[in-house]
Parts: sequence; structure tokens; C-alpha cells
Amino acid sequence: METWRIGLNLVAKWSAHAIVQHIEDTKKNVINQARRLSIAPMMDWTDRHCRYLHRQLTGRALLFTEMVTSAALVHGDVERLLGYDDSEHPVAVQLGGSDPRELAAAVAICDRFGYDEINLNVGCPSDRVQSGKFGACLMAEPDLVARCLAAMREATDTPVTVKCRIGIDDQDSEADLDRFVDTILPTGIAALYVHARKAWLKGLSPKENRDIPPLDYGRVHRLKQRLGDVPVFLNGGIKSLAEAVTHLDRLDGVMLGRAAYHEPMILAEVDRAIFGDPAAPATLADIEAAMTAYAEQQRGRGVRLNQITRHMLGLANGLPGARRFRQILSVEACRPGAGPEVIAAAFAAIDRMAARVA
Repeated sequence: METWRIGLNLVAKWSAHAIVQHIEDTKKNVINQARRLSIAPMMDWTDRHCRYLHRQLTGRALLFTEMVTSAALVHGDVERLLGYDDSEHPVAVQLGGSDPRELAAAVAICDRFGYDEINLNVGCPSDRVQSGKFGACLMAEPDLVARCLAAMREATDTPVTVKCRIGIDDQDSEADLDRFVDTILPTGIAALYVHARKAWLKGLSPKENRDIPPLDYGRVHRLKQRLGDVPVFLNGGIKSLAEAVTHLDRLDGVMLGRAAYHEPMILAEVDRAIFGDPAAPATLADIEAAMTAYAEQQRGRGVRLNQITRHMLGLANGLPGARRFRQILSVEACRPGAGPEVIAAAFAAIDRMAARVA
């Protein structure tokens, strides 16, 4: 009888382990597929309200938070910095920092919020980031980055990834990028996102660093060819889904940045064009209903309407009534007490029949 009980307990434990493993495998498959098209982390833009809007447009793409510094998480208001709506999954959090112990502590905090991926920023060129010794300036210190990543990996079972540039300042984008990547890969990172421009930390502003250094997609293609099975994803200057698709036969995925933010309706085609989903894309009517309900929910939490509508200004680009749409969302939404009725008024200004959209 005792042997029977022991056997039953072993079966129960095995079954519980199998269930947990199945859940983990499912999550891993979802995140791996989602990386085929991701929305870049953008400071002051990809906050929780922006991500909620983007999720109404695509159910499959991977969304990223703004960069959050490890120091802010360890010492600040974690709910304000990391809170999000469950519908945003799959969603990755991007961290900035250069202290391995502090980053490990920040990763542990992120894990409590259930993010699907944790990304280290080694690509942002802003002065604010450089003064804190994180972002693109870390490309000059691959050994330090490796120590940071090792500490992060030790602190979590969640996939840890890196986003970098092809180089900084006078670095050679061939030899130095290979050296950087070869130094960090042994830490066991799950993926590498590469912005296909150098960052010139001396002489160019952050805005200029987004446009002036020339794009070199071929360098990222060559990196992927050299690394083989290591997942490599391209970021930088991609303006359309058609352009994104041209890279998918040589890379594991593509990351959209400003194009997704300023022309958000292109995301409505992502699930079909990138993931082969046959479902009909979201319409303006779908977006209006979702964002009106969301604004009402958030108003009950003290969120001002313009914090939400500022991300919606590009939804009507190219449509009759787009100018009035933007005007209502940018002006009326800032008035004291403005509520979801402002969103309804903005969408009413669009001539949907003339635009032949629902």
C-alpha cells in the first residue's frame, strides 16, 4: 500500500512538472514567434497607454516598454514604472543600467510583474543615458556588458535579450561589433536586436543619431549569417511592412520604431502580412470602441485623457477629416474634465465613407 502511495505521489509531481513545463514551452513559443515583428522601445512614447493602443491593432507583435533604469526600479515607484494591462502580452521590458548587482535586483522586480522578456539597452545615444553610464556608450565595454547580462540571467528564467547599435564613434563596425557580440553571447542571451546605425556619441544629438549616421542593413545580415542559430533582429529606418518583409528571409525578425508610432494603422496589417493570420484587421470602429472604453476605465484611476489621446494622433493620417481629428484629440483632450466623449467626437470628424473604411 505504501509503495502505491509513493508511486501516486511521484505521478502527481511528474504531472505538475509536465504542466509547468508545457506552460513554459508555450510561453517560449509565443515570444519567439512574436519577435518576428516587434515595436521598438521609445522614450516618452511607448508607455502603457501607447502599448494598449498598439495591442488593439496587432494581437501578435511583441511590444516593448520605454527604457526603465535599474536605479529607478530599485529606488522608485515600481507600479508606476512597470504597471501594464494584461492584454499587452506578449510584452518586453527594457532596462538601462551598468551595475550588475543593481540590474539583477531590477530583473527580480520585473519578474514580479510577469513580463515576457527583459531587454538590456546598449543602444540609446542620449546625453542623459551616457551620464548614467548605460545605453550605447556600453558598446565600448563589452566585458562589463557581459557581467551585467550574466547577473541578469542568474536572477531570472525569463528570456534576457540585448538591443545595441552596429558600433559607436570610431569603432570598426565589422571587427568591433563581432568582438562585442562574441563577448556577450556566452552569457546565454535569448536574442540580439541591432539598430543598423552607428551612434556618434561625440558631435551628434540623440535626434541626429536617429537619422544622420548611414544605415547599414548589410552589416546586420552578415552578423546573422555568421551567428547561425542565434536569433538576430533588425531595427532602424524601416518605414513600412513591405520593407520589413524584405528582410525576413535573412533575419529572424524586424523591429519597427517611429513608423509604427506616427502611422499606427500600419500595425492593423501586421498579423496578416507578417504572421499569416487570416482574421480581418482592426478597423477604425474597433479602435474607437476599444479606446473609448479604455479611457473611461483609466479616468477612474486618475489618468488624464490627453495622456491617452496623444498616442492616437496618427490614426487618421491620409483620411478626410484627419486634421480635425488631430485637433480635437490634441486640444479638447487637454481641457479639465475631458472624458471619452472627446474620442467619439474625434472619430466622428473622419469621413469614413469617403475613406472607404469602417
